[in-house]
Amino acid sequence: MNEYGHEEVRGLPGRLPPGETLLWQGSPDWRRLARDAFHTYLVAAYFGVLLVWAVIDAVSPGGAASPIGIAATGAVAVAGLGLLYGLAWLSARTTVYSITSKRVVLRFGIALPKCVNLPFAQVGDARLAVNKDGTGDIALAMTAKVLGYAALWPHARPWQLAKPEPMMRALPDVASVAALLADACAKAVPGGRRLAVTEDVADFGPAVAA
Repeated sequence: MNEYGHEEVRGLPGRLPPGETLLWQGSPDWRRLARDAFHTYLVAAYFGVLLVWAVIDAVSPGGAASPIGIAATGAVAVAGLGLLYGLAWLSARTTVYSITSKRVVLRFGIALPKCVNLPFAQVGDARLAVNKDGTGDIALAMTAKVLGYAALWPHARPWQLAKPEPMMRALPDVASVAALLADACAKAVPGGRRLAVTEDVADFGPAVAA
């Protein structure tokens, strides 16, 4: 796991060694990333409640809210949401997820790009979450130590602070990516089997046990 100022191969720390092939590359959908990782819907709802409350207070007898205050709240809301959407767009633009025949590679970082290598042999299990629009996330529970939660974020499974799980977030057509990943793991790990996908959770189980 290292940081790279220059990429010889997009999304990878270098050229793949003999016998390893690149199977897939993709990036997060920035709108879904904004919603799920940067919580833009919650922030918008929060400011919406503030604005409604301020308007009600302004039109009520003896209310303390003023048009200037309402306008200022609206301006802060627009600026805050604009910043969050901008960060989500930049994060998606600078993120490349790669699946090879041997590993998963996460390249991310707006200011300081990082490449995180996740060999299949060190993946304990994987979990798939699918949204109604077909986008979704694939979280990988590792048997070896990885970067801390803060260093991985937003490419980490939410709330797994003690033992961070790297996660490919907001993937378009995530089910197809999960199937490809399962097939690659089954071929790379002795005794492996394909990923079993239920309603919204996928588990490698013994297929990728170290």
